[in-house]
Amino acid sequence: MAYVLAGGRGSRLKELTDTRAKPAVYFGGKTRIIDFALSNAINSGIRRIGVATQYKAHSLIRHLQNGWNFFRPGRNESFDILPASQRVSEDQWYAGTADAVYQNIEIIEDHAPKHMVILAGDHIYKMDYEIMLQSHVDSGADVTVGCLEVPRMEATGFGVMHVDESFKITDFVEKPKDPPAMPGRPDTALASMGIYVFETKFLIDALREDAKDPSSSRDFGKDIVPKIVKNGGAYAHRFNRSVIRSDNEPTHEAYWRDVGTIDAYWQANIDLTDVVPPLDIYDRNWPIWTYAEIVPPAKFVHDVDGRRGVATSSLVSGDCIISGGSLNRSLLFTGVRQRSYSQLDHAVVLPKCRIGRHARIKNAILDRGVEIPDGLVIGEDPLLDAKRFRRTDQGICLVTRPMIDKLRLEQ
Repeated sequence: MAYVLAGGRGSRLKELTDTRAKPAVYFGGKTRIIDFALSNAINSGIRRIGVATQYKAHSLIRHLQNGWNFFRPGRNESFDILPASQRVSEDQWYAGTADAVYQNIEIIEDHAPKHMVILAGDHIYKMDYEIMLQSHVDSGADVTVGCLEVPRMEATGFGVMHVDESFKITDFVEKPKDPPAMPGRPDTALASMGIYVFETKFLIDALREDAKDPSSSRDFGKDIVPKIVKNGGAYAHRFNRSVIRSDNEPTHEAYWRDVGTIDAYWQANIDLTDVVPPLDIYDRNWPIWTYAEIVPPAKFVHDVDGRRGVATSSLVSGDCIISGGSLNRSLLFTGVRQRSYSQLDHAVVLPKCRIGRHARIKNAILDRGVEIPDGLVIGEDPLLDAKRFRRTDQGICLVTRPMIDKLRLEQ
């Protein structure tokens, strides 16, 4: 059984998560962030899935109901959406990642899976969990922790594994100032991906023991895993052993992204406009499943100088109409309308946005449903952008409907 932890807000995404949880944030033109973990599970042969939700879950639950309702109990498949529902206590929400599993132990036991794969629902990557499961069984581990190989001094923001030659974890350090290096590789560290494999019985026993500890923070990374490490039963599984690479580009990096900041989110989306992007969303051997709306094709109209519907190095989703506007290195989600003489450059435009005539937008993210007034310019005046919108130190502007409403009132 795959158990996806999808209750977090993702506060570093600022206004993007004011109305939705981070796993429900749109990504890549058609999908949501959570679709990557769920698709990895399906493509790995896992047909029992649970998703724990909590913060502002309506958008996420609606997406799961629309796009992930194809499981058939008659084929021993199941898909459980598990909101925090005070199953343990009437006044207790999920207190941490471990508690989000603990409160649903009865449901897990009802399905009776042999193994549990615990997944974070807010990362972008493609991975075959079956390889990690096999590694867990072969090693006889109590827990197997998915790990990224990262430059050692870039691992200060992660939980870092100290391992021996057999990749048995000898120490687990949370956000260390001086991360421990891998054996024989002094400049590389192993950072936790928030992916864990357990035998179900062992996991349930560990969760029940943790629930009795009043000093516990009810977290896998802070409590459950470190305790298992001390008892000598934890092993690391390197992501590059089970990452899915495109057959067209087998030498590409082992792609994994935490799109947890505005800059990282914008960059990961814009990366998809590369001629050969580091993440291949066109690979039909490992598809990313999602809710596919029934919409008409994208449309480009007008063909006169200065008023030509045209896109270069961009992704344009269905039901978009580019009416005499231009876009470059941009990504448009479903249902965008771009009017004449407007320009988009390195823009990530979420569903149902409207771009007015003569508007110029550069290095920006437009949240769902934003209507850009005629002639508005974003991305050219840093001081004005910072006054009107959410502008990062790297110059990326996040634009939301309340921001545009406020701007209209001021004018």
